[in-house]
Amino acid sequence: MKDRMDGFNLAPTQVLAIGFALVILVGSMLLNLPIASQDGRSIGFINALFTSASAVCVTGLVVVDTGTHWTVFGKTVILILIQVGGLGFMTLATMLAVLLGKKISLKERLLIQESLSQYTLSGVVRFTQYILLVTLLIEGLGALLLSFTFVPEHGLAKGIAYSIFHSISAFCNAGFDIIGHGRGLTPYVNDPIVNFTIWSLVILGGIGFSVIVDINNKRSIRKLSLHTKIVLVVTFILLTSGFLAFLLLEWNNPETLGNLPLTGKLMAGFFQSMTTRTAGFNTIALDQMNDASKLITIILMFIGGSPASTAGGIKTATLGVIIFTVISVIKGKEETELFKKRIPRDIVNRAITVSFISLTLVIVVTGILTMTETGFSFLEILFESTSAFGTVGLSLGITSELSSLGRLVITFLMFAGRVGPITIVFALARRQRKYKGIIKYPEGKILVG
Repeated sequence: MKDRMDGFNLAPTQVLAIGFALVILVGSMLLNLPIASQDGRSIGFINALFTSASAVCVTGLVVVDTGTHWTVFGKTVILILIQVGGLGFMTLATMLAVLLGKKISLKERLLIQESLSQYTLSGVVRFTQYILLVTLLIEGLGALLLSFTFVPEHGLAKGIAYSIFHSISAFCNAGFDIIGHGRGLTPYVNDPIVNFTIWSLVILGGIGFSVIVDINNKRSIRKLSLHTKIVLVVTFILLTSGFLAFLLLEWNNPETLGNLPLTGKLMAGFFQSMTTRTAGFNTIALDQMNDASKLITIILMFIGGSPASTAGGIKTATLGVIIFTVISVIKGKEETELFKKRIPRDIVNRAITVSFISLTLVIVVTGILTMTETGFSFLEILFESTSAFGTVGLSLGITSELSSLGRLVITFLMFAGRVGPITIVFALARRQRKYKGIIKYPEGKILVG
């Protein structure tokens, strides 16, 4: 099968990257219109571009307060961009083609395969339809649950709008909220309905559609695929360890968990562990956390969610492969083994390469921002850069104060964080298939460690 698409000689991953860029550009032009802002004035192209990229890349970093700055038109545009970015424009395009009775060509199936991180072309259209159905059901149920809090507080029309917006934003791991005045979800730190609903939406959106399908089809732990098992195990470990760490570090901090009741502390601790996995919401003041908590947040943001999901980061499966490779090396094994399965060497190489390139990208951008944004501490800049790459959206409050150059750099990093890892993985897979076994050089020895 050809690696290049017909017409413009573009690889599928290149088409996806260009597609995301075009959606961002269209969104920025719409958000730059005076009708999108409450004051009736254009927000400026750089700010509109930043907001559009943040929405399409399901990040959640904002230069203006989403709840108070944007009109209903502007918020609707942002919500559409979040949904397109979360599901992928090829998924929505496929849905439209199916509804119109259009036949899905081989070229389009290749694009769908790439956008959904599937191994084969078999059943990709049916998988896309399943994704859309599951998404609508989960987001609809989430909106219904949130309405029990938002409708009594804001009235029927506004309450329903709030419920729909936050349900979609949570499931897509976008982190945009329209509560207003930069408070995030802090007013609901003790609200069990909001907490449990947002948790569920974020976790379901972040574990990946492949995992959801596998669990639904197999319905038995022993029958689950290796991918599903490693995603569930790593996700559980990260959520649990993050929860315990935040409780330990912030328990007596009066600016975060210190003054909350026991149930509030437990909910806020778990919320913080969950939200660092590319969700971007917050129920406590992040800038008031201890430095140790900020460091743990940075690590969790870099890891992110799972493959074929709405989340960003290097992904849980990537981390799992690296960890089990280290364990196998320590045990003296030549192959990476887990759950009585052997991981192919090319997947291990891909995991290491994606992690190294991602880490390098964050370091380089952080270095650039330390030169352009001299008014902020290194920890604040590293936090912002990692949040942008992991498409998380958490911030220590410096986003709106970034310079124009700084905003453009963060915009690029959000785009790279959303599209880059996908492109890297599939480009590496193609090269490995193309050059595998052509030439084998003699071995050489290198001292390591």
